[in-house]
Amino acid sequence: MQEGDVGLILRDMFMVVLKLSAPALVAALVVGLVISLIQAVTQLNESTLAFVPKLLALGVALTIAGPFMFVTLTDYTHLLFDRLIASGGQ
Repeated sequence: MQEGDVGLILRDMFMVVLKLSAPALVAALVVGLVISLIQAVTQLNESTLAFVPKLLALGVALTIAGPFMFVTLTDYTHLLFDRLIASGGQ
């Protein structure tokens, strides 16, 4: 395995991490913004109001994105094993 291979593996790893974390982060961001706007308009300053909708949105986002996340992670794992085999374990 060459030094360039390690760089490619790290770059691919960061891309996989971004792909896996994006659905949850985007869902929490959107729900947080909507709840904050509603609180600003209605002048409700209760910090616990955003918790339950964010939790539900995260659950829905992870349920919907679960198959995509599984395929992404298994594809990356197969890629790592293929690169390991191609390098001959060196």
